[in-house]
Amino acid sequence: MAESQGADGAGAGPGAEALDVRAHNRRMWDRQVRRGNRWTVPVSPAEVAAARRGEWAVQLTSSTPAPRAWFPPLAGADVLALASGGGQQGPILAAAGARVTVLDNSPAQLERDREVAAREGLELLAVEGDMADLSRFPDAGFDLVFHPCSNSFVPDVRPVWREAFRVLRPGGVLLAGFVNPASYVFDQPAAQRGELRVRHVLPYSDLADLTDEERAAFAAEDEPLAWSHTLDDQLGGQLDAGFHLTALREDRGRETLDAYMPTNVMTRAVKPA
Repeated sequence: MAESQGADGAGAGPGAEALDVRAHNRRMWDRQVRRGNRWTVPVSPAEVAAARRGEWAVQLTSSTPAPRAWFPPLAGADVLALASGGGQQGPILAAAGARVTVLDNSPAQLERDREVAAREGLELLAVEGDMADLSRFPDAGFDLVFHPCSNSFVPDVRPVWREAFRVLRPGGVLLAGFVNPASYVFDQPAAQRGELRVRHVLPYSDLADLTDEERAAFAAEDEPLAWSHTLDDQLGGQLDAGFHLTALREDRGRETLDAYMPTNVMTRAVKPA
């Protein structure tokens, strides 16, 4: 599967009626914590100390930190780390001076954030929820929504952009990472063996495009269900939600395809003042 971070999901596509996808993905990410997935390993005390000194970096995508120039001033800022559990970005942003709320679908991921916050005395609130439903948060409550690669775990990404727009204050910033949909054209088991073999018509869905045996094999490895999203929905969806897109960069992940093209994209968008 194309690499992503975070945990979320809701049912869609063939077979979704009989499966609570969000609950399934919650179980899978809780198990990924036990497996020690790299997106579930909390930051160290040294990293938190460096962030307090102003020396910080956080990941939107697999390899390259999000550009510091993309961030609003963090001191006193209200930040929503959206589908960003795991004890990594949220604590670093809090150590840099922000008031951070981490929303994630996985209780075990959120527990990582609570552990770091307690260990380091950080102001951080960890909330379990669906990235596409932020109704618990009021309009215009945040200065920054930080959303690392994770929306491949929801079948429809456009509600994520609409909700992010709603909860941001005018002039607020959305920083988002996502997987290039081209990654999902290829046969996943073959790609894991280092072979690139075109198989799927996009948009892709684990529910619609894998066999029962393949889904069972992924579940045995505690892999959450995933969807590709078109660039129309990833980029056009941000624009249609009302954002002004101000910057875009590509990043290479750890997939076989990354030897030939970057599979990750990060964007900066602003809610007009």
